[in-house]
Amino acid sequence: MKKNLGKTVFFPMPVLIVGTYDQNGVANAMNAAWGGRYDADKVVIALSKHKTTENFEKTGAFTVAFATKQTVVESDYFGIASGRDEDKIAKAGFHAVKSQFVNAPVFEEYPLTLECKVVSWKDEVLVGEVVNVSVDDAYLDENGKLDAQRCQFISYDETNGSYRVLGDVVGKAFKDGNKLKG
Repeated sequence: MKKNLGKTVFFPMPVLIVGTYDQNGVANAMNAAWGGRYDADKVVIALSKHKTTENFEKTGAFTVAFATKQTVVESDYFGIASGRDEDKIAKAGFHAVKSQFVNAPVFEEYPLTLECKVVSWKDEVLVGEVVNVSVDDAYLDENGKLDAQRCQFISYDETNGSYRVLGDVVGKAFKDGNKLKG
């Protein structure tokens, strides 16, 4: 028997860390769980007005890093503290380097980062074009592909107010379904 929950539940939701520079070139990070892939080369994130939105309105750029089990404390902090009040990057002990492709920071502590140009920012919906994807080579497999298991990406579980690690491979995309084809 199914129970009606009466509200939206969407799972998994990646924990995304949006990186920007302010007008003085100071790096800022914000935790955003309401986002995903928009097209082959675009991302979409729902954001209310923050220091982060003011920053990318000025620079036209941002980065999106994927939070991990190893960065859960800092990643959560990036969502509960304001960059208006403190230097969150310094307080977290993180290291920001300027992207080679956009005017936004890449945080060394995150294994995977999308480097983006703002395509649109309207009605609290940000769309960005991914111009580069950077990955720490420690998280690549022997074939040079991202090893998601090594990364230990986390997702936000809004039902329980928790973070969960994404884990085991349980099937092969575009292959397993062939078992049911005529």
